[in-house]
Amino acid sequence: MTTKVVTLEEVEKENGSFDAVAFSQQVLSSGRSLAAVFDHTLLKPEATREQVIKLCEEAAEYRFACAMVNPGWVGTAHTVLASSGVPIGTVLGFPLGASLSVSKREEAVELVKLGAHDLDMVLNIGMLKSGMNERVQQDIRGVVEVAHEAGAIVKVILETCLLSVEEKLRASELVIAAGADFLKTSTGFSTGGATPADVALLRGVAGSRCGVKASGGIRTLADTRVMLEAGANRIGASASVNILRELHQG
Repeated sequence: MTTKVVTLEEVEKENGSFDAVAFSQQVLSSGRSLAAVFDHTLLKPEATREQVIKLCEEAAEYRFACAMVNPGWVGTAHTVLASSGVPIGTVLGFPLGASLSVSKREEAVELVKLGAHDLDMVLNIGMLKSGMNERVQQDIRGVVEVAHEAGAIVKVILETCLLSVEEKLRASELVIAAGADFLKTSTGFSTGGATPADVALLRGVAGSRCGVKASGGIRTLADTRVMLEAGANRIGASASVNILRELHQG
């Protein structure tokens, strides 16, 4: 598979517009609208059952976009959130993305059975850097097919801190071609998190074709505002409650 290398300016012209300024203004107009863009997240390996339950209770109270937990806690999250209407999010191929494609697909099958709705998967970074575009796209599509058949969605983590600009552009096009629902910046477990420049680049590629999730290092209302204005329409954060409190205090 050959993917043409294009400039950001070219893809922005082709992919439709997303009005990030208007979106961010609407989101920041109320606590309820701001909460609706947050994936309330707890992915630390040492997270306890009590902490996971608290996260889910907060997600239900504040009406976050989802409660994002590690795969081993999806069953617990489902028990807590079953009657709340708040979706469960989880990760797969995490945090390296180097799992076998069949493992990622099988993990997706089991996770949707357990009640997960948002599947945040890491693309195979090494294969991307090796120019194995078709393999990268197939890796993503295997999870997308499982998720969409079950009514779930897929966000693909690019781990932008490890990629060149060309690799970010190429990865974004492969993710969209594979049918995923969101481009996502980071795992939060590598050498860097989301940056406004990377969010803007991903939105430039995505246009209105898919969502963009900024994740990694977003701890304040100011951080959130910058990411929204750059083009994110979903935010992954563990500080979601404190960020909402900042908005109310302001």
